[in-house]
Amino acid sequence: VQVLGNEDIHNLVLLGYPYLPLSNISISSMAAIASTPAGIPQMDFIENVEEWLAKNQKSVESVVQEFQELFSKYKYLEMRMLQNKKVLIDKLPQIKSALEAVKFLKSKKDAGEEVKANFELADAILAKARVKNAEKVCLWLGANVMLEYPIDEAETLLTNNLATAEDSIGKVTTELEFLRDQITTTEVSIRSLPNTY
Repeated sequence: VQVLGNEDIHNLVLLGYPYLPLSNISISSMAAIASTPAGIPQMDFIENVEEWLAKNQKSVESVVQEFQELFSKYKYLEMRMLQNKKVLIDKLPQIKSALEAVKFLKSKKDAGEEVKANFELADAILAKARVKNAEKVCLWLGANVMLEYPIDEAETLLTNNLATAEDSIGKVTTELEFLRDQITTTEVSIRSLPNTY
C-alpha cells in the first residue's frame, strides 16, 4: 500500500503547472486576466474581431500565432492534468484497502482476537502469519520506503489521505472543466480571425 501525504497529493495535483509560462502571455486583450487557483488564465471571447484588432493594433497573423501558442499550452496542461487525475484515481483503491485493513486489525485487537493471514514475501511466495494485539502497522510511503506507525496514527493518516485524495480529484475535475472551456474559446477565436478578411 502506498500512502500519500497531504503535500504529496497537493504536489501531484499541481504537477506541471509551474512549468507552463501561461501567466506570461502577451495578448493585450487579456489585460485583466482572470484565472483559476491553479493559475490557468481565462481566454476572453472576441465578439467583434475587426474592432478588437483595431483597438489592440495587432495583425491577424500575430494574433493567430499568439492564440495558437496559447492553445498548445492549454492542450499540454490538459494532458498533464488528466495524467495527474488518473494517478489520484489509481491511488484511491490502495488507500481504501489499506484503511480497511488497519480498521480490521484494530477491531480484532480491541476484541482480543487473533488474525490468521497470508502475506507475500516475494512474487508467488506467501507465508502464513498469526497476528494478535497489533500495536503497529507498516505502510509503504513509495520509492521502496516503508514506515512503521502506531495503529491509531495509521488509521488517522489513511483517513486524512483518503479525504485529501478525493478533494484533490474534485479540484482537478473542476480545473479540467475550466480548461476545456478555455480550449474551446481559443479554438473559436483562432477560427474567427482569418475569416474577417
